[in-house]
Amino acid sequence: MKTPPAPTPIPLAEKRRAGRVYRKLEKTYPHATCALKHRNAFELLVATILSAQCTDERVNMTTPALFEKYPTPAALAASKPADVEKLIRSTGFYRNKAKSIRGAAQTIVDHHAGEVPDTMDELLKLPGVARKTANVVLGNAFNQNVGVVVDTHVTRLSNRLGFTTHKDAKKIERDLMPLFPRKNWTMLSHLLIFHGRAICKARKPKCESCPLLKDCPQIGVPT
Repeated sequence: MKTPPAPTPIPLAEKRRAGRVYRKLEKTYPHATCALKHRNAFELLVATILSAQCTDERVNMTTPALFEKYPTPAALAASKPADVEKLIRSTGFYRNKAKSIRGAAQTIVDHHAGEVPDTMDELLKLPGVARKTANVVLGNAFNQNVGVVVDTHVTRLSNRLGFTTHKDAKKIERDLMPLFPRKNWTMLSHLLIFHGRAICKARKPKCESCPLLKDCPQIGVPT
């Protein structure tokens, strides 16, 4: 059996550039945080599942009524599909999402005594949960920096900043993790998302007012 090749070392200059980018973003967005409103791990899990192909703003408009009627995993697990579908219809793909959040709630009740699990392996066993959702929950509800959340903003900015050349979320996450200290992984996503919404937009980035311009290899030219 061949020994797998050792990972390519990250050039020191690149790690320093990544550090500068992080510090500038941290200074620019001191209040960056998870945009999905939640009071506990269960609410964050459900909100994150609902956020697929939907804006965080729309999810935040939808979840108060949902959590008022189903405040716990047990309550959601005992719900009727049609009732849940009606409440989350505006988030899109509501039938599949209702099936996922009800299934996740049932699994939490059946196998975790009604408490959202706090490990990657167990979260990935929940219906509707992939690595991105698990990273969101672990990082924001349990303060565990297990990985980097990669959404459309993180994908776009990571490519523009030259931190990756990939479009696949897992490969982007793999490229970002060695560039930044583990303690910063969760906040890194928040900072990139805030910057993507405010400045580094998809169609018309505001390069003239970007604090990262000196460290951007694209020199403000969108990719």
